Amino acid sequence: MHNLEKMKVLVVEDNPNDVTIIKRAMRKSDAKCDLYFAQDGEEALNMLYRNGEYQDTPRPDLILLDINLPKINGLEVLAKIKEDSHLRRIPVIVLTISEREEDMVKAYDSGAASYMTKPVDSKDFERLLQTVQDYWRIAQISPK
Repeated sequence: MHNLEKMKVLVVEDNPNDVTIIKRAMRKSDAKCDLYFAQDGEEALNMLYRNGEYQDTPRPDLILLDINLPKINGLEVLAKIKEDSHLRRIPVIVLTISEREEDMVKAYDSGAASYMTKPVDSKDFERLLQTVQDYWRIAQISPK
């Protein structure tokens, strides 16, 4: 990603309240990014593989992935992303309410760049998202 380009972020989240918090946090941020949303694992994979109505969806620079998703859970989505030679370099941050150690281990074993537990408080959640944005902006996501 070049400095002048907007970062493309795919957010895979089924909770409307969390989607609202994510949108608000991204608007307040200095980071320039385009957000794309998938409500379940199946939709996320269709977007990533550009199936059907998603054929014009841009390849994301970063994926924020919940693991408790309908249809296909987030850990399965993560495994499919990391098994695919065209997708595996996209950093995936697991952003979930699950504090189960086994979920964290599975996520890291499957190639997650990070595993973060969503704070209950919306202000803390916004601060967490700002930290994520700052980190990826500084890290200069590598080209695909």
